[in-house]
Formats: sequence, structure tokens, C-alpha cells
Amino acid sequence: MAKQSKRMKALAALVPDKGPLPLEKAVEILKQFATTKFDQTVEVAMHLGIDPKQADQLVRGSVVLPHGIGKSLRVVVFAKGDLADQARAAGADEVGAEDLAKRIKEGWTEFDVCIAAPDMMGLVGPLGKILGPRGLMPSPRAGTVTPDIAKTVREYKAGKVEFRNDNGGNVHAVVGKLSFEPQKLSENIRAFIQHISNIKPAAVKGTYIRNISVSATMSPGIRISA
Repeated sequence: MAKQSKRMKALAALVPDKGPLPLEKAVEILKQFATTKFDQTVEVAMHLGIDPKQADQLVRGSVVLPHGIGKSLRVVVFAKGDLADQARAAGADEVGAEDLAKRIKEGWTEFDVCIAAPDMMGLVGPLGKILGPRGLMPSPRAGTVTPDIAKTVREYKAGKVEFRNDNGGNVHAVVGKLSFEPQKLSENIRAFIQHISNIKPAAVKGTYIRNISVSATMSPGIRISA
């Protein structure tokens, strides 16, 4: 086990060892962790009672948080014609087709989100080996393969986050920055939790949400009540 730093031990001592805390109390404690020279990212992690090996129990999608995530995502779009023009007008960082595919094949992946018009998937499909492992492959389920290009670009630029469960049944997402006001941070966290709760797969039996915790980039996690 890695040795804990003095700073981490001091922060851990601020967390009551009494089980899950109400969200507002957890955020209050989390705000005390802002002792670094940079604005730490805040994440929420949820352990779900799903079987990740079963296709009908996968939890994946995206959600627009009410107060964004404190970061402007770099968005690229595969589109042509009017849809390409709409993507540029909505604020996409890069828009293209064959030229964009060529850049990615040559190793360029300096972006956070990849969106594609449905008629572009024949071009985007072969890029799966590059985009897939990085979590950048457009998909209808995540809402990144869509004819509504402009709306989707605006949502991601405003703070839309994607999520998908890992092999351990965990889902996690960025929900803001430590510099956010406590109320805004709480509202973002609550919105994410509620969204995950709303999309419970019908095949899941028993307890769906087992544990929830919030943490910052350089902080211990704080368990919260659902």
C-alpha cells in the first residue's frame, strides 16, 4: 500500500468516520480541501448493483449538468454541408470529414468529445481502434451520433458529461471545480445522481445504488447518502 502523505492524512482527518454524509455536509468538507495552487476537479463516483457482463444491465449515456463543469471541452465534429456549418456556428473546435479522419489516423486525438452526423459513420467506423480505447468513439447511445449537431455541440461546450460503467460496476463523472459555490456544486452532484437513478436498467434486481462518494483531484473521498 502506498504511503499516505501528511497532507492527505490531514485532509482525511476532516472526514467524520460515521458512514455516509448528507450531500451539503460533504460539499462543505470538500471545500476545505482547496489547499493546492490549482483549481481541483471534483468527481462523483457511484458503485452500482449491476452485472457489467450483462448487456441489458449496462449504464451508459450523457447528462447536461446545470452549472457546467468549469472547463470548455474541445469538440470535433464529423459533418458535411449545412450540418458542418451548423457545427461551426455552435462553437465546434474542428469540423471535417475525410480530412479530419486522416488527421486522426495519423495520431491526432487532442480533443475531449467527438460528434458525428449519422451519414458520417461509414467514415468514422474504421477509426474505432483509435477512438474507442480513449472513450472518444461517437455512439447513438451516448448521443454523439445525431442529426441535431448544433444542439449537441452547444450542450458539450456548456458542460455535458458522458459516463459508462466500468468492469466493477462503477460509474464516475466530473461534476465541477472546487472553486464552484457550494450550492452549485451540490446541484451538479445531485443532478448526476438523479440521472443515474432514473436510467436504472429494468434487468437489475436488488439494491441499484450501493455507494456514492465525492472527491477532488488531490483529496480523499467522502461517502454521501443517496
